Amino acid sequence: MATPRVLILRAPGTNCDSEAQFAFEQAGAIADRVHLNRLRDDPKLLREYQVLMIPGGFSYGDDVAAGKILAVQLAHFLGDELREFRDREKLILGVCNGFQTLIKAGLIMPPDDEGPLVTLSYNTHGYQDRWLYIKAKSDRCPFLKNVTVMHVPMAHGEGNFVCRKEWILRGLEEAGQIVLKYVDEHGKPGGYPVNPNGSQGDVAGLCDASGRVLGLMPHPERHVLPTQHPRWTREGLKQEGDGLQLFRNAVEFFKG
Repeated sequence: MATPRVLILRAPGTNCDSEAQFAFEQAGAIADRVHLNRLRDDPKLLREYQVLMIPGGFSYGDDVAAGKILAVQLAHFLGDELREFRDREKLILGVCNGFQTLIKAGLIMPPDDEGPLVTLSYNTHGYQDRWLYIKAKSDRCPFLKNVTVMHVPMAHGEGNFVCRKEWILRGLEEAGQIVLKYVDEHGKPGGYPVNPNGSQGDVAGLCDASGRVLGLMPHPERHVLPTQHPRWTREGLKQEGDGLQLFRNAVEFFKG
């Protein structure tokens, strides 16, 4: 396949869909912004794409909980189609509110008889809007090939990754599903503000068992151009923004 196609899902309250489209186009994909209602009317539309992205924002105003209403819509109206999409070795990416949606829709960690295994709860220090470092910790996820440390922005109030039991966190670590962690500028873990939201295990990003579904709280789509970095005039202009490689990997996954 020469040029992968990306469906960027829009819903009331999402506000990072244009940045996501730009990032994928910079990486060489064809990216379309598609409203949820259109996909609900024609779920088979998803079959025309190789990548699904759920971008950041405040879907449905986060009125019940961050990403929860969109998650319920996806699970109820599009659950079978989304699972088929994933099982056909396609890619799914959720950033910030999109990560919250993937978690609460059970597309990264399916619930068991007792309920959800993991969730994203309120930050321990309230709403955070800052640049930070995240480090790739596993080679399981195609999105993170050749990614080491990214300096990217975050902006969220509910990014605190919590496991129902301690053994779940250990199991995710051993399985290589904890793919991104918060670190400092030297690549080392630390308390607040290095870990900005209190996440267990410093978790910034998680993939499903296949590795092809990735969710992360920080925003790689907001640092694909070097001039998007707040200190580029002082530190010098890099060849590209740190987040671009993640989107390029998605394109190359299908070209390869």
